[in-house]
Amino acid sequence: MKAIFKPCELKGKITAPPSKSMSHRYLIGAALSKERCVISGIDYSQDILATIDCLEALGAEIHIENDTVIVNPEGFMQTTSTTLNCRESGSTLRFFIPLALCLNKEITLQGSKRLFERPLDVYEKLCLDNGFEFKKSEDSVTVCGKLKSGRYEINGNISSQFITGLILALVYLGEDSSVRIIPPFESRSYVNLTVSALKSFGADIEFEDEFTVVIKKSRLHSFEGTVEGDYSNSAFLDAFNYIGSNVEIGNLKTDSIQGDKVYKDYFDKISKGMPTLDISDCPDLGPVLIALATLKNGAFLTGTDRLKIKESDRGQVMHEELQKLGGGLIFGENSITVPKLEFGNAKIVLDGHNDHRIVMALSLILSKYGGTIDGAEAIRKSYPSFFEDIKRLGAEVSME
Repeated sequence: MKAIFKPCELKGKITAPPSKSMSHRYLIGAALSKERCVISGIDYSQDILATIDCLEALGAEIHIENDTVIVNPEGFMQTTSTTLNCRESGSTLRFFIPLALCLNKEITLQGSKRLFERPLDVYEKLCLDNGFEFKKSEDSVTVCGKLKSGRYEINGNISSQFITGLILALVYLGEDSSVRIIPPFESRSYVNLTVSALKSFGADIEFEDEFTVVIKKSRLHSFEGTVEGDYSNSAFLDAFNYIGSNVEIGNLKTDSIQGDKVYKDYFDKISKGMPTLDISDCPDLGPVLIALATLKNGAFLTGTDRLKIKESDRGQVMHEELQKLGGGLIFGENSITVPKLEFGNAKIVLDGHNDHRIVMALSLILSKYGGTIDGAEAIRKSYPSFFEDIKRLGAEVSME
């Protein structure tokens, strides 16, 4: 699918899309609770559908009514299924591997080839250390083991999804446990979201100190709640305001603990000069920060290494697309310099690289200069209504 832009400005009010991160956590927490739960405000992106598929494959009953998901978890983890389809969702894959390791039988988790190019070393080491099976192919991983409650150590500098996945499994196992995160501890805010979500279901879970999560034996209970608005995807909407648009975004909690909430401060700094910005705790903001910085005053980004292991190598592919427009990025050790660019011919076709955040970042640039994005369907992964939403706000974009 192609998105064809004409130069335009956006104006109007819009409700922030629901947080994908909290949606994953609420849905899995509901399955762990052993009681009927009702989660509202769900956006059925491809990643969330992958998590729903896996919950059903493991025996949870899922009923969908508009934006509400009703989870009956009585049969959860009592399934004969041996295959989980994670599609392209890194969160789904990394959250369900430890749960699969609680079943003491072979479980194969499948997905796209790109998904299995992303690191799984932390879980491979966990399996090796405990004598569990771990067999990886280009589009699947098969695991088998009997994970037990206890004390675990896990690296904190690759992806917080590994930490969350292990915590979810230990909560399911139901006995006293702890997870010690070996610093540096990046994307801490996502683990904070996990702890907060699980507490909603009655889990007795706390940070004992800066690097240790302690899980006490507890019985989870029913929960009815609504997913809060997503700062990560809202950043792409708010970025239009920094290049001449006037968009008012609702449904964003001012007291949210989402790490990507920092985007507002970062955008302000970009609009005033060429700042140094650390994205080690908010790597998903990388593409939109690069896009906005190219249009404003440039920026120097640090903590950028994890951009390489997302849906695409996000720094590299933004560089490739900016080169088509007469610009480019400068790469350093765990850093990227983003120059302010004067764009040339914007009629060239840009590539979305099958990455939802790249597509949205390029949309920001092309709303100013015009042009085409090929592979625009990648937005279905996290924000399916992105183009419909910006069109309602006045974006001149057509889909082919």
